[in-house]
Amino acid sequence: MKENYDLVVIGGGPGGYEAAIRGAQLGMSVACIEKRTYKGEPALGGTCLNVGCIPSKALLDSSHRYEATKHELGEHGISTGDVSIDIPQMIERKEGIVKQLTGGVAALLKGNGVDWLQGWGTLVDGKGADKKVKFTALSDDSESTITAKSVILASGSVPVDIPVAKTDGERIVDSTGALDFTEAPKRLGVIGAGVIGLELGSVWRRLGSEVIIYEALPSFLAAADKDMSKEAAKLFKKQGLDIRVDTKVVKAEVQGDEVVVTSECKGETTEERFDKLIVCVGRRAYAEKLLGEDSGINLTERGLVEVDDQCKTNLDGVYAIGDLVRGPMLAHKAMEEGMMAVERIHGEKAQVNYDTIINVIYTHPEIAWVGLTEQEATEAGFEVKIGSFNLAANGRALAQSEAQGSIKVVADAKTDRLLGMHAICAGAGDIVHQGMIAMEFVSSIEDLQLMTFAHPTVSEAVHEAALSADGRAIHAIQRKRRK
Repeated sequence: MKENYDLVVIGGGPGGYEAAIRGAQLGMSVACIEKRTYKGEPALGGTCLNVGCIPSKALLDSSHRYEATKHELGEHGISTGDVSIDIPQMIERKEGIVKQLTGGVAALLKGNGVDWLQGWGTLVDGKGADKKVKFTALSDDSESTITAKSVILASGSVPVDIPVAKTDGERIVDSTGALDFTEAPKRLGVIGAGVIGLELGSVWRRLGSEVIIYEALPSFLAAADKDMSKEAAKLFKKQGLDIRVDTKVVKAEVQGDEVVVTSECKGETTEERFDKLIVCVGRRAYAEKLLGEDSGINLTERGLVEVDDQCKTNLDGVYAIGDLVRGPMLAHKAMEEGMMAVERIHGEKAQVNYDTIINVIYTHPEIAWVGLTEQEATEAGFEVKIGSFNLAANGRALAQSEAQGSIKVVADAKTDRLLGMHAICAGAGDIVHQGMIAMEFVSSIEDLQLMTFAHPTVSEAVHEAALSADGRAIHAIQRKRRK
């Protein structure tokens, strides 16, 4: 290990390791400090690769394939006989994907000349020209001091714990524990109907669990467009997810082999018993041992690191990114912020367009959106026009037995500028990227109308939604017509 670097990145998650690699590409000497272990071994990739985005998507895919094989192939004339799932094998597959990807990140750091320091990084002094970082080795707790011209803080986040449902790692678990069940619980409770709750609830519902999801907020998916959230609620109810909004869990305790959950809704108290309870009410910035007493870094009232629009802290040469700072806790946001930070350190004019950060919920069908909802656009003072198209009229979606959902576009009626795109459909996360690209180039609804979309594709629904905004949809009957 060297004592001096051009750049030290504290955190080896998606934002941190990408920043480290980009710094090395720009000719900097770089160290990436990461203390995480997974299954007893040092691991890069942060929450995303180890216990978040990637393993959950592996389980979502496995469980969807199982459900489709068991319940959906008959309409295609395919007979399968008895269908069963080996859950330990499913978990083993998930572990293999995690190992492959985290090992790949380690190879990328090594291949780009980045030193991976396995242990804790603490910014002890960021005020001088040379920043001082204390490194505590994971192997033996030995301490040493590293100096760096620049530092990027990228320590990520951890699940929020709530006093009324303390996790024990066995009966009451957080999102990490829910990735390693060895069998499907007969009855499963989930606290939180956000992204994590819906995805994990979907996994185990498909595998046979009776699932109840408690949501304290009075509305379902409050961040999404109202039309989309209403449609999603209907689809999830049809799938068998029991989502209870405006319902607060006031107590959860383990009694023998069960978890007894007490909830309140509109003054009424209900008690229910579960085999497992997943607590997924959000995440909080993780800053343990990150900042020394004399680091000089300013924090917000919420405990986040205070940064400007370019992720620069109050100290020259010190940046913070990802879940540690303002904005949504999304891996792709952290990635782009990491790239922006290191390029600005190098003197470039890099910038992140926060107006086009995409949100995706990987249920089936997926829910995704970019830009403003209809409600947000109205509140912002725009004269709004909208267009929508139902996938039930899309040939490709019907051919694939994926005709659930719809596409919606939101635009400024005065300028025709696209303000947002929203989708519920198979592959919605990919579909909405079309809206993101259009918004990046300040496209209008007319631009989308004039484009030629391949037939038959699900993407044609984007074209029809754009046409619908002006009453011109071909494959939908509209009252509003354009001459």
